[in-house]
Amino acid sequence: MDGEYDLVVIGAGPGGYVAAIRAAQLGLKCAIVEREELGGVCLNWGCIPSKALLRNAEIVSYFRRAEEFGLKFDNFSADYSVAIERSRKVVDRNVRGVSYLLRKNEVDHIAGEATLRGSGVVEVAPEGQRLQAKNIVLATGARPRSIPALPVDGHKVITSKEAIVLDKLPESIAIVGGGAIGLEFAYLYRMYGVAVTIVELLPHLAPNEDQEISRQVERSFGRYGINIITGAGVTGVADDGGTLQVALSKVGNDQVIACDKVLVAIGVQPNSGDLGLESLGVATEGGFVQVDDTMATNIPGVYAIGDVTGKLALAHVASAQATVAAEAIAGQETQPLDYTMMPRATYCQPQIASFGLTESQAAEAGHDVKIGKFNVQANGKALGMGETDGMIKLVVDSRYGEILGAHMVGPEVTELLGELALTRLLEGTTLEIGWLVHAHPTISEIIKEAALAAEGRAVHM
Repeated sequence: MDGEYDLVVIGAGPGGYVAAIRAAQLGLKCAIVEREELGGVCLNWGCIPSKALLRNAEIVSYFRRAEEFGLKFDNFSADYSVAIERSRKVVDRNVRGVSYLLRKNEVDHIAGEATLRGSGVVEVAPEGQRLQAKNIVLATGARPRSIPALPVDGHKVITSKEAIVLDKLPESIAIVGGGAIGLEFAYLYRMYGVAVTIVELLPHLAPNEDQEISRQVERSFGRYGINIITGAGVTGVADDGGTLQVALSKVGNDQVIACDKVLVAIGVQPNSGDLGLESLGVATEGGFVQVDDTMATNIPGVYAIGDVTGKLALAHVASAQATVAAEAIAGQETQPLDYTMMPRATYCQPQIASFGLTESQAAEAGHDVKIGKFNVQANGKALGMGETDGMIKLVVDSRYGEILGAHMVGPEVTELLGELALTRLLEGTTLEIGWLVHAHPTISEIIKEAALAAEGRAVHM
């Protein structure tokens, strides 16, 4: 064997590298195998570069509203290629940071593609190294999903991976999928002047959010001039001499839209093929590796974390699973993760942030529900910022005041998730949030006012 380890992690994304580092902190000898770049999709082609680009888009949006702030200038231009260059610099700095953390914690980084070769054996191509591992963590993530009606060619029909490094914008684009990825790219491209159409199969954009939040997003995007088509599926795409013709099927209204590019943003599929899972008998469902509360699979010594488990395709969920897996392997007590209460964040403008049950889900689960709402336009800080689209909606158990769900859309609301999530974790109530004095003027005051509204005590609305 080329090396013997207490733990070998396959995949160095936000799940994999956290698992390796945490296990090393607990005294285990660890190696991590990665076939591409440290940091995985999140750091290289997802979370991090997209947030850098969205920051650029937000700045551009203020230039386009310049007269509102008394600013005048001539010949404004926004060079998107510079935005891409800046985002790649951010990526590079983060990749170097992960590399440093692995070295600091004495985790061996092995470049290559890993395959399971029997119990406790990991083979790494192309060199053919064989690693002996007492434990293995699968952290291979997922890749963008495609459908037969939209074959991805990487040029005219693209996924987020191609889009995140595309330095020349098309004049028009159709984005298929109105979830987080689709919304973020729609906002980004529209701020840079691209004609954007979003096509969503379900009745609303942001279909996993509370319907009131989804409707607010649709109103905001409509004001940006983004064309929204919901309740429609794509049946095919044809290249008409350089222009793409995208055929849509919608009840009573089939149509064709023309565009220069199509971005497919309809979810992910697991990277579980060619790992050798079948030879070991690792249980999967639809390609997703099945795990218990400690991230253990049905095969002793084999664990899985992150998108490949199909639990919730979010970087912070992968990192949380990583900590659980590492601590379980090290023999420490762990707590099961509550995926319903995991925070969810979308970074278009207005931002979307939520966790827990929607109003309809809470009612269906048998809760006696009361609602606390507050509109962003009644918040002094938001008015001063010139960002008045949005609302907060708290779904509350009427008997105890327990927060069952929080749903927000508005300026910087992703930064408000922490207070509400901590309140939930510590079994706090809307009454206690209402007691808490929030600094004025801040966006966080909308949390206090929504909590007071749930108690029938809101002051400013």
